[in-house]
Amino acid sequence: MEYKDYYKILGVAKTATQEDIKKQYRKLAVKLHPDKNPGNKQAEERFKDMGEAYEVLGDPVKRKKYDRLGSNWKQYEESGPSGGADFTQWAQQQGGRRQQSHTYSSEDFGGSDFSDFFSSFFGGHRGRRAENMAQKGQDFEASISITLEEVFNGSERMISLGDEKIKIVIPPGVHDEQILRVKGKGGAGRSGGESGHLYLQVQVEADPRYERKKDDLYTDIHVPLYTAVLGGEITIATLKGNFNIKIPAETQTGKALRLKGLGMPVYQKKGEAGSLFVKIIVDIPKSLTREEKELFRKLAALRSGE
Repeated sequence: MEYKDYYKILGVAKTATQEDIKKQYRKLAVKLHPDKNPGNKQAEERFKDMGEAYEVLGDPVKRKKYDRLGSNWKQYEESGPSGGADFTQWAQQQGGRRQQSHTYSSEDFGGSDFSDFFSSFFGGHRGRRAENMAQKGQDFEASISITLEEVFNGSERMISLGDEKIKIVIPPGVHDEQILRVKGKGGAGRSGGESGHLYLQVQVEADPRYERKKDDLYTDIHVPLYTAVLGGEITIATLKGNFNIKIPAETQTGKALRLKGLGMPVYQKKGEAGSLFVKIIVDIPKSLTREEKELFRKLAALRSGE
């Protein structure tokens, strides 16, 4: 029987916080989900092991039991029987003091769908109490891809969960890799327990027009030389539509103009939005006529005479 190192399976240190464990589990669940790896038995086994590991490490009480019992595994392996394990003799000793004897069964860890490690090491049966105990259903993990415009306006998706189709409403302003919870759309509960939840990881597609930093957007606009020198008004396209903006006289290339309220909506804060920062790129005219070149020479002469 092989010992299961759940920290190694999830790829986290033993000192990892509960939040770190949750984030790593969700990351791996999206990567190894059977829907993304059809026919890949190796990914399927890793997905199963990962779920078993998170069943224990994701719960502080179960994790504490696992840490206490698991730390004595080598000691048991060297002197224990070769058949099913009875951990009572090791559980009695901790910190040099005798503790109350207790033989652990799978009900201590929330279910019976475990590997041989749990079946042998913690007991291979479930008591009558566990059979009748209400248990929450399994949580599901998935990912969903949306465009920046859909983030700006909010969007909807229809997804299939077995034979059921459900509508997912994605609020405006979500961020890349944000996790959305769809309550009650995970696995069915046992013995009257509540259903699990569906966790959707949002993946925002890159947009060539804009760079997003939190709730602000950044973009470049090209301005004719004459408008940059003399000032004027130009029309720019934004995610909220076209807007006319004023270009101050003698605007230098690289100058940024801030347009308040034209950035991304602030998630779950109706009416609030970030800013759009527009960086000016001054275009130098090409294919100048003889007359235009002469005028520039005159301007150059005037500037050099100052």
